[in-house]
Amino acid sequence: MRETILKVENLSKQYRLGTVSTGTISDDLKRWWFNLRGKEDPFLKIGDVNDRSTKGASDYVWALKDINFEVQKGEVLGIIGNNGAGKSTLLKILSKITSPTTGSIKFNGRIASLLEVGTGFHPELTGKENIFLNGAILGMTKAEIELKYDEIVEFSGCERYIDTPVKRYSSGMTVRLAFAVAAFLEPDILIIDEVLAVGDAEFQKKAIGKMQDISKEEGRTVLFVSHNMAAVQQLCDKAIILQNGVLFEKGNVLDVVNTYISKSENHDVSYSNRIGNKRVEFLDFKLCNENGDLKSEFFMGDDICIKLKIKFNDYLRHIDIGINIKNNFEELLTHVTNIDQGLLIIGNKGETHDYFIKLKDVFFSPNMYNIDLGLVSGNEYFDLIEGTLPFNTIEGVEIKRGKFPKHVKVYTKSQWKRI
Repeated sequence: MRETILKVENLSKQYRLGTVSTGTISDDLKRWWFNLRGKEDPFLKIGDVNDRSTKGASDYVWALKDINFEVQKGEVLGIIGNNGAGKSTLLKILSKITSPTTGSIKFNGRIASLLEVGTGFHPELTGKENIFLNGAILGMTKAEIELKYDEIVEFSGCERYIDTPVKRYSSGMTVRLAFAVAAFLEPDILIIDEVLAVGDAEFQKKAIGKMQDISKEEGRTVLFVSHNMAAVQQLCDKAIILQNGVLFEKGNVLDVVNTYISKSENHDVSYSNRIGNKRVEFLDFKLCNENGDLKSEFFMGDDICIKLKIKFNDYLRHIDIGINIKNNFEELLTHVTNIDQGLLIIGNKGETHDYFIKLKDVFFSPNMYNIDLGLVSGNEYFDLIEGTLPFNTIEGVEIKRGKFPKHVKVYTKSQWKRI
């Protein structure tokens, strides 16, 4: 049985909106008076749920409320949830950057965290000086840091600039060096926020590989926050979902990721990464099987179907619907459009059209993928939405090998016979 290295019990964090500290002298006096009499803080009994989209009735809000979970030594725990769910607050508490309002954290070992670009770095110091500074903060001796120094510099790819002040680094260089320091200075628990998204695809791949080595070969623990479900699934053993500051679900990573994806299927189509003049626009879009049942997980070789609803806000005599499928490194794997089948799309102002698209025999290797949708005509963009339909594929019955290699993007059907 694995040893429990981190235990979070009844963890909560309350903030007062619009102010720094507790807010007013009267609130501070009230807290002091209740504390003097041995009674509970009166402000813990009030406070709204952490839903940023609604106007609350209280000035107090629970960024986190009654969070409970355990992490075993050598496990990689994924922490997922929408923006504002409380993920970063949780990591700041675990990293001892801020303290909880109530609850406790018990851990056994040294913690290193990478929560934002340049975490723990002094901008006036060189990369080399920051390596030794961070190592000292982690409680390592100079001899221990020197032993790892060459590996850190090589992994970061910043050797040419290692004697340059960090303030002159790009954000990508900074996060490369910061990750290398956090990973190679051997913490017992490594905490990584979405900061890896700043790096390029090649670095993200290296970082995920290093985190796998840390957990599987070195037996250390990783807490990983990301909106990239493919990376979470590839790296993590277990996962938790935070929603409005509460723990929505915890368990096996595949089950939790599927829950998170299915929760997102009632799409909010007002995406910040949505562009276009809206002369025609998407009203709704869903992934489903051939029977029209909503689905976010498919076997290799399954047909993947998409239901679309579009609305014409102008008369248009010809538009194209484009569908891109990308992997977790944003590599374009395939592109389909109505032109492939010679389907002409014409619409009058006020009309809505529904379309059902079947992608036949999709043999992507087991992983997470995302679909971009587009409404275009020549160089005119009506409505473009990126990364709106996430899904994952798992090994199908046609695949006989024990484990499909993750580095292969697309599986090709073949027939074998001895002659």
